[in-house]
Amino acid sequence: MPVEEPRTNRIGAALVVGGGIGGMQAALDLVGAGIKAYLVENQPAIGGVMSQLDKTFPTNDCAMCTMAPRLVEIGRHKDIEILTLSEVQSVQGQAGNFTVTLKKRPRFVDETKCTGCGTCVTSCPVRHQVQPLEIPRIELEPTYRDKVTAILARHRDRQGPLMPILQEVNAAFNYFPEGVLGYIAQETGYPFSHIYRIATFYSAFSVVPRGKYVVNVCMGTTCYVRGSERLMDRFAETLKIKPEETTPDMLFTLKAVRCIGCCGLAPAVMVGEAVYGKLTVKEVAGIANKYRGETGHGKAHD
Repeated sequence: MPVEEPRTNRIGAALVVGGGIGGMQAALDLVGAGIKAYLVENQPAIGGVMSQLDKTFPTNDCAMCTMAPRLVEIGRHKDIEILTLSEVQSVQGQAGNFTVTLKKRPRFVDETKCTGCGTCVTSCPVRHQVQPLEIPRIELEPTYRDKVTAILARHRDRQGPLMPILQEVNAAFNYFPEGVLGYIAQETGYPFSHIYRIATFYSAFSVVPRGKYVVNVCMGTTCYVRGSERLMDRFAETLKIKPEETTPDMLFTLKAVRCIGCCGLAPAVMVGEAVYGKLTVKEVAGIANKYRGETGHGKAHD
C-alpha cells in the first residue's frame, strides 16, 4: 500500500487562480480555515467579469453590492496576497507541497503611491509618441460661461478640485450642458476623457437635460418583490412619461435604479434627496402633486 507523506511536510498556503467572484470567495474561505491564500489574476485588478455588470441574473441583485464586501475584506486581510498581472507558468510537486512558477508583467507605476486617477495612461510616452493636434479653444455661451467661470475661480487654488467643480456645475444646471465638460478640461488641465468618465459613471451626474426632481424608483431585489414594478407603472401613468424620460415642463425625470440603500423600507422611492419608504401605489399621485405644488405647477397633496 502506498504510504501517505507525513502532514508535517505540507505547506499551510494555497494558490487561487483567477480573481473573479469565485476566486475571491475561495480565498476568503481558505483564510477562514487558517490557510494563507495567494490570489493570482492576469488582469490589472481583481473582480473579473462581475465588476463589469450592473446587475446579476436571475435575481437582479446589484453586482457591486455583491462584490464590494468581498473586495474590502480581501484588501484588508493580512493572509491574502493579491498577485495581479500574473500568469501561472508551471506547477511542480505533489499534493500538499506544490511549487508554482508565475510570470508577472510590469505595471510601470509605484503601486504604493497610485490613486487610480488614470493620468499616467493619458500621459504615457510609449503610447503617445505622436504630437497631439492643436485643439481649438472652447467658448461657452455667456449663460453658461459666467457660472462655470465663477465656479472654477472658487476652486483654482484648491488641491484636487475636480469632483467639487463637477458637483457645483451639475447642481447649477442640473446636468452638464454641451461643451461644459470640454471647457472644464481646457481650464483645469485634466484630460477630457478622465472628466467624461467621472461625469458618466456617477448616477448623480447627467450629460443630458433632466427634470428639477429626479424620481428614482428602486428596482433592486427586495423592492422588486414588494411591488416596486407597480410603483414604476403608477409614476409613469401619473407623470405621463416612460422610465428614463423627462416631463415636457422639465419638472420630473423618471429613473429605475438598482439600489438606494434602504432595503428595510422596501419598496422605496427617492425624489431628489427625500426617501419615501414602504410606499403604496395610492400614495404616488400625492407625492407628484406635492412637488408640483412647491413649484406652482399644481396643488400640493394634503
